[in-house]
Amino acid sequence: MSQTTGASLQNIPLDLLALAFIPVFIVIALFFSWTSQYKFSIYAVSRMLAQLMLIGYVLNFIFASDSSLLMLGIVLIMVTVSSSIALNHIQNKNRQHFQITFFALLIPGGLTLILVTQFVLKLDPWYQPNYFIPIAGMIFANAMTSLSLAAERFDAELSRNNNYIESRNTAFKTAMIPQNNALLAVGLVSLPGMMTGQILSGVSPLIAARYQIMVMCMIYGSAGLAAAFYLFMNKTLAQGKQNNDE
Repeated sequence: MSQTTGASLQNIPLDLLALAFIPVFIVIALFFSWTSQYKFSIYAVSRMLAQLMLIGYVLNFIFASDSSLLMLGIVLIMVTVSSSIALNHIQNKNRQHFQITFFALLIPGGLTLILVTQFVLKLDPWYQPNYFIPIAGMIFANAMTSLSLAAERFDAELSRNNNYIESRNTAFKTAMIPQNNALLAVGLVSLPGMMTGQILSGVSPLIAARYQIMVMCMIYGSAGLAAAFYLFMNKTLAQGKQNNDE
């Protein structure tokens, strides 16, 4: 696969990086003043910082690796963690919910990953880490968010005694709101992270735009299919819950 080499990104000194936390501290102060959720915000920011600092070292090791099994193992870890996070806001969740969520992320996300890496980008080797891992991360992270919204809304609609079809349709529309908004805003309101990073690295904006189109398609498709797969697989659970309520 051909690659475009751009200029090196400017390094950010730690003292200047600290300035980026000013708006974060303001938001945490608002949480402290207005709600009781400021501790969770501090935890989330702290976890983000620790995770990103750690992943920098981990990715150095991964990118230097030549193991296809390692790449597949990382994908399974991504799906497992995503499945757990996606169910955070669901009450009375059980093992069956987790299994459905796991496969709702793995199957559509995995097929999308194969399509993009093997047929669009034609990676050589097929598990080329500096492409395979970031693309997998984008696919499963966005699918997780979409599925989480679908699961939360689906559960809420069933709690209102709506039937399965009504609950499914409402949940799917809710899950896709962020994805539809992203499609409408890209290029006009926002330049997404991948495109911005490539431009900062010196890649032609025209080439960066093609990569971003690919990214938007894979995210939209995998997110929608993951939500739909989850809702379809939960049909039996939903009908069982309604029968119990009756």
